[in-house]
Amino acid sequence: MPMSKNKNQHVTPHPQGGWQVKGAGNERATAKTTTQAEAIEIATQIAKNKQADTKIHGKNGRIRAGNSYGNDPHPPKDNK
Repeated sequence: MPMSKNKNQHVTPHPQGGWQVKGAGNERATAKTTTQAEAIEIATQIAKNKQADTKIHGKNGRIRAGNSYGNDPHPPKDNK
């Protein structure tokens, strides 16, 4: 499996204003948006396609939220 397949997607403030989506380790942003909500939507779609995680950063740069879309080794047990 290539390393880039499971590249986590980070939503961070863009240095020139707005928000950006960047794959982990990438120098350049995949997308730049006006609002954080738009960036989260894009990052979520990419993470789902790559079976990776989203890491949502606040304006201070710290991770404040995130979701995993990969193969969970401990999935919830459904009692349906």
